[in-house]
Amino acid sequence: MRMADLILIEREIGPFEYECESVSTGTPFHAIVDEDKRELFSDTSWIDAHPSACRFLRPEGEHVLCTIHETSPAPCKFYRCVVMRVFDARGNPAGMVTGTLALHSEDPVLREIWELALGEIPDGLPDTEEHLGKVLEDHGYRVE
Repeated sequence: MRMADLILIEREIGPFEYECESVSTGTPFHAIVDEDKRELFSDTSWIDAHPSACRFLRPEGEHVLCTIHETSPAPCKFYRCVVMRVFDARGNPAGMVTGTLALHSEDPVLREIWELALGEIPDGLPDTEEHLGKVLEDHGYRVE
């Protein structure tokens, strides 16, 4: 959440469109708020209360979401945030998935299921993470 110093919004150029700079690399980028997150983005109460957070983050339930996921700069795309925690049938931690859809787990069965599921993602699937979570649940895992 402490990315406010890493992304500089230079100016708003249209509704939900911004010219920005990735400060760490000095690279300009064009940010467009994802269509499905525009209502979240419009509510600035949380971001106003968290001045050190990236200006494009917003809460949704227990999670904090990036509202420019599709157009986020390279440093954000490589950031290893946890997007999914995986538990075995007994509720024990079995692994976690980071924002790059990389599974971190010592469970060989889970890793095999994950690799197969990644290879079978339908083209144009709008919510890959949700799809992968359902695949894991179908195999007896619980995801959060």
